[in-house]
Amino acid sequence: MKYPTFFDQVDPIQLEDPLSNFLGAFEEGKLEITYLDCVKLAGHSCPTVAGAYLMAKKGLEALYDDTLPQRGSVHVSMRDGEAEGVTGVICNVISFIAGANGISGFKGIGGHFSRNNLVSYDVPMEGEVKLTRLDTDSSVVLSYNASIVPGDPAMQQLMGKSLQGLASEGERKEFGRLWQARVEKILLSPELWDQMITITKG
Repeated sequence: MKYPTFFDQVDPIQLEDPLSNFLGAFEEGKLEITYLDCVKLAGHSCPTVAGAYLMAKKGLEALYDDTLPQRGSVHVSMRDGEAEGVTGVICNVISFIAGANGISGFKGIGGHFSRNNLVSYDVPMEGEVKLTRLDTDSSVVLSYNASIVPGDPAMQQLMGKSLQGLASEGERKEFGRLWQARVEKILLSPELWDQMITITKG
């Protein structure tokens, strides 16, 4: 499997998953989720997936400070509707990382470890996403602005030609290269994250 090398340069998100510990999937429930994992989930790598990854990373860090975030113990709320814009894509990535699911999620074992009913849409808020700890009810609200890292001007024309079937093989590859170059800058420029991501503690 070949993919852009920068995927492996993105810091993984470290978590502790009590359910995985209980069922012996990961020793002490400790695991990490990588950007590559999220690309596989979404089926593509783009500024939206990158932003969702960073919002989850920064939001969980703010919620748990110096302790490992507890996977399956965070409620994910979205300001917009599930079918609106890229809301579903963002929520899928964040809820995957947080171990949160909607009504179809895991129901738990003997009243423990449930993952269902931990995702909500159309929740009024100032930002785009709200993460809430189930144990303390503390929360963070996050927003993401990808325009801080603009794409190469050549991408628009190359995308149009590619979608119309008019691009050469070289042009299609160049479009993909330029597209991923923007994603790479978003993910590997921590000095820009404070401009891209707004975090407000609840």
